[in-house]
Amino acid sequence: MKEAAGKLERVHLSLKEKVNLVLPYVGRKIMEQIKAVALIVVYLVLFQVVALRIPIADAAIIASGIAVIVLGLAFFMEGLFLGLMPLGETIGIRLPQKTKLPVILIFSFILGVGVTFAEPAIGVLQVAGSFIKAWNAPLLFVVLNKYAMLLKITVGAGVGLAVLAGMLRFFYNWSLKPFLYIGVPVTMALSIWATFEPNLAYLSGVAWDCGGVTTGPVTVPLVLALGIGVSRMTSKDGGEAGGFGVVTLASLFPIVTVFLLGIILLPSVPAPMDQKAFLASENRAKAVALFDSEDALFGYALRNASIEAQSGLWDGDKTAMLSYVAKLGSDEGLRTRVLGKGDTATLERWAIGNGSQEQRVAALGSEEAVRAAVARVDVSNSSSLDLPDLLARNGAAAVQAILPLVIFLVFVLAVVLREKLPHPDQLFIGVVFALIGMGLFSIGIELGLSKLGNQVGSKLPSTFKRIELTEQQTTISGFDKSIIQTAVNPDGSTVQFFYANLNDAYVQVPWDEKRFEDSTGRYQYVPTHGPLYGETMGVGGILVVIFFAFVMGFGATLAEPALNALGQTVEVLTVGAFRKSLLMQTVAIGVGIGIAVGVMKIVFDIPLIFILAPPYAVLMLLTKLSSEEFVNIGWDSAGVTTGPITVPLVLAMGLGISTQVGVVEGFGILAAASAFPILAVLAVGLVTNSKKKALLEAAGA
Repeated sequence: MKEAAGKLERVHLSLKEKVNLVLPYVGRKIMEQIKAVALIVVYLVLFQVVALRIPIADAAIIASGIAVIVLGLAFFMEGLFLGLMPLGETIGIRLPQKTKLPVILIFSFILGVGVTFAEPAIGVLQVAGSFIKAWNAPLLFVVLNKYAMLLKITVGAGVGLAVLAGMLRFFYNWSLKPFLYIGVPVTMALSIWATFEPNLAYLSGVAWDCGGVTTGPVTVPLVLALGIGVSRMTSKDGGEAGGFGVVTLASLFPIVTVFLLGIILLPSVPAPMDQKAFLASENRAKAVALFDSEDALFGYALRNASIEAQSGLWDGDKTAMLSYVAKLGSDEGLRTRVLGKGDTATLERWAIGNGSQEQRVAALGSEEAVRAAVARVDVSNSSSLDLPDLLARNGAAAVQAILPLVIFLVFVLAVVLREKLPHPDQLFIGVVFALIGMGLFSIGIELGLSKLGNQVGSKLPSTFKRIELTEQQTTISGFDKSIIQTAVNPDGSTVQFFYANLNDAYVQVPWDEKRFEDSTGRYQYVPTHGPLYGETMGVGGILVVIFFAFVMGFGATLAEPALNALGQTVEVLTVGAFRKSLLMQTVAIGVGIGIAVGVMKIVFDIPLIFILAPPYAVLMLLTKLSSEEFVNIGWDSAGVTTGPITVPLVLAMGLGISTQVGVVEGFGILAAASAFPILAVLAVGLVTNSKKKALLEAAGA
């Protein structure tokens, strides 16, 4: 618009002019996200292809997912800047001016819960639940599956209490140190107790990792905006640095609340045991408690347990088991309750992929029907994409996460504070962008980053052990045993093999009787790979894993936009004594060391307490020796390392490694990745302060 005769006159632009104005801005925003994602993605791909010598499976789907992530992050971050952050900043300034402390505390708690639900990475925890077997870690399984929403609420309550405590701290000008002196020993005590309780031991990694998941792109800016607003109203010097410290509490409190959730649920779940004992009748009541119904338990067992273990559901009565399976074929309602879908294709896929020959005949009616299904049904690991379901599921999740938070913020601004909405049209566009962005980001995580992280993680152990490449599994139909040949080893022992034409190449395939189905004439061939660097569990392969993990952590951290912003703030607050580049390098090195240590925790199945206790013990000493300024900066630096790119990759990678090395769960890497950067920053801070004092003393002399 332009001013004419004292009035504002609207300027009309052609479509081409509008596009020319918008395109450069859009291009810059997308390039920002490409820079944040590209480095770590290229590194992971090159490492798997070059160092591990394994091609990327489902490469087209993963590439599409990463492209969707870039677009989703661009929309989401723009939505935050246009909509949520202006709301948060306005409320952060007005709330202390117009209300009293109790109202601020109530608002702080509800805000903490709301921002947790809106964090993009929180949904990754639910995906992780599918990797946990119910009998191996019953408490962890039920928390990540049946009570996934309760877990979110519990984590949100922890963040809410953290924000509330942060506001009290600002009002009364409390130091952050007492919170750390109390909070860290409490979390350590819970972790030590968990070491002696198997169910809680498996929950420890999730509890600590939840502290990292919560401090993402939604929580940090909104909580800091509120903290800075309150600090300005209560601090004599303006409190510009007052926002620091809340992110630390938001990482610490959820650890305690998740442990408390586990303690509450502990009496209702069975102890970890083998699958046969888990499905036995004497444990039925507690086993059913992990699922929504007994039918769901039966469905889970039919898909995941061995045939021998499944028999426990019918007290070893084979006739009863086959009668039940036959009923699955005839009763669509039961089939829906047990297998999730009532169509015949679902039944056939379960029968061919998971059932024994007797179960197949019982379910499908005859051996002829089984042979027809074998020829028709694809039970390979190739990915199938259900686009409508993908869009609907992630779209609904985005609405559930974003809209309640927006409604709450608007209510507080309009009703409690009686302020007009700042730029309603901009706010509306921001909310729409945030919804689109979170939906796209969640889709991209599911298709791209989680797949890539899990794939690299599951292949990483090939550096030091032989692994199976299950995604390259091949089914050879009509197998003729007469083609099997025998070879003799130097020690006189013999091995059997045969030749197969796979992908237009003649391959020598080892013979394994257990992979042959005599009834269908099918042979399942799963290629193996590794160890690539030395012998099994050799030093060379382990060193490659450590190097990979360190470089991944270092590179991913430098790519986090929040670290750049923190570095600039710290350089200003320390008047150049702690340079931005120094902080960024220090934090990145700390994260690299942390991720390397976390990966070793999974590879060697080390209890989490042995990984976390030493650095946190040193941290307590460094916290005592450090100034309040550096304590706030150092502890908050852990929050910026667990961004929307790092969290899904690290969680997926940990689960992938745990699957290959045979440990129950792959959590705890994020916990280590949060501890070591704090250690690094406080150590460098002490050195920087000592040099600064020495220079001042020299100048004074």
